Amino acid sequence: MTNIYGIKNCDTMKKALKWLDLQGIAYNFIDYKKEGANKDILEDALAAHGWENVLNRRGTTWRKLSDDIKENMNEKNAFYLAIDNPSIIKRPLLIHADEIHLGFKEEQYQEIFK
Repeated sequence: MTNIYGIKNCDTMKKALKWLDLQGIAYNFIDYKKEGANKDILEDALAAHGWENVLNRRGTTWRKLSDDIKENMNEKNAFYLAIDNPSIIKRPLLIHADEIHLGFKEEQYQEIFK
């Protein structure tokens, strides 16, 4: 089963969900706003991709952080920050065939689901 994590009103999420729907791919959508971030999945994402890729450093949540927090970011701090503020996690976070993928690009999804 394919799981996709994010926030329903995020434009990138809307694109990813629409793409999955148009392809007829079944998935479970997990909304961070309702369910929070899953600790085990977040740990796996950080291990697989590094905090620099898991955290959305171009979003509002990141920009609102103090310079001290940004300058002292590491994997442990990123984990706790993302648990407290799941909106900082790059969206969508997709799990398919036991692999974690970050973000949405149509070409990337075509490759994942070929």
